[in-house]
Amino acid sequence: KLIGKHVLLNYVSLLLIKITMSVLLKSLSAISKTNHGILNFEKGFKVLYLKFHSEGMNVKNKKVERYMKLKQPPNKVVAEYIWIDGTGQNVRSKGRVLDFVPEVVCQLPIWQYDGSSTYQAKGENSDIYLMPVAIYCDPFRGGDNRLVLCETYNYKKEPTETNHRKCCFETMTKACKQKPWFGIEQEYTLLETNRWPHMWPKEGYPAPQGPYYCGVGASKVYGRNIAEAHLRACLYSGLNISGLNAEVMPGQWEFQVGPSEGITTADELWIARYILKRIAEEEGVIASFDPKPVTGDWNGAGGHCNFSTEKMRQDNGICEIEKAVKKLEKTHAEHIKVYDPKGGLDNKRRLTGKHETSSLDKFTSGVANRNVSVRISRDVAEAKKGHLEDRRPAANADPYQVCNAIVCSVCLLD
Repeated sequence: KLIGKHVLLNYVSLLLIKITMSVLLKSLSAISKTNHGILNFEKGFKVLYLKFHSEGMNVKNKKVERYMKLKQPPNKVVAEYIWIDGTGQNVRSKGRVLDFVPEVVCQLPIWQYDGSSTYQAKGENSDIYLMPVAIYCDPFRGGDNRLVLCETYNYKKEPTETNHRKCCFETMTKACKQKPWFGIEQEYTLLETNRWPHMWPKEGYPAPQGPYYCGVGASKVYGRNIAEAHLRACLYSGLNISGLNAEVMPGQWEFQVGPSEGITTADELWIARYILKRIAEEEGVIASFDPKPVTGDWNGAGGHCNFSTEKMRQDNGICEIEKAVKKLEKTHAEHIKVYDPKGGLDNKRRLTGKHETSSLDKFTSGVANRNVSVRISRDVAEAKKGHLEDRRPAANADPYQVCNAIVCSVCLLD
């Protein structure tokens, strides 16, 4: 019996070695057919590692999946409360079990959290209120479970420093007769946990920019699975997401939210960011909104904001668009201060006049020109109506501040 066990163990060991060598040889064979030298050789080993790593993760996930398949009691619903923390660019969340299915926001209870752990309060007076403002279907738990977007208020029931929604909502109310629409193009970069771009060679670089924008193929697109999963999850949640595409830098993507009227686009963008972060988390990568994640000859990441009023969308609305551009020029400095969470310091790395950006210090505009502050697209110029595109906001900008600034300058400034 003892001899039989040793024979069996040896057989299993040899089988594992054979399988490993087979996969390794296939990887080396694929590498030998490429023309990019050591970087692709290294990438081949990385792909091999990721294959084994992902298989290990799949085993772990399957263990957890059996619990997620358990039936949820019909009288219980999980509401995931989501809010913006003290950084002004990151979201936090926690779940609350309810004994009813919330259909409208007013049915949801006000909640609290520890603001001293989110850069929003001191330990001796740390409770921060969560005020529900919008509700969506939960793509992670499914069923009747919900995602709940919240505003944050301190112990005096005053908005926290990073609660810019309240001010934005008031501005939209004042300008509601002009029917302001927004559509935001959210760019992001997928990073490994060491902050290096997803699927890039370790301590190296892929081929220069050129083949990656809207690219197709394994050597041109990194992370499509995450981008597609995100699109589907946003649609399930009920967000007005209108598209996606691979961006100029490899590992960089864009999705678009809107157009919607008033504060809706900003609300939905924050939820879309939350969903993206969660999906990336499950894949073991980081979805970064850093405006310039890689220095050098690589594109940064923006949050271009498309804006229009009812008059701009009507016949000969181009005249209203041109008036709006002139107003935005007058308030350029004020906008730059709120177009990233650091008062313009993040955009200073991005708005250099290169890589399809304008200069940080100088306002410019033009038709079909991507190196300007505000662009009017070719189709809008030809139709003589439509919208303008403010290209200055950084990828990590708070959409409430962006939308608020635009409406204040264009609609409420005499």
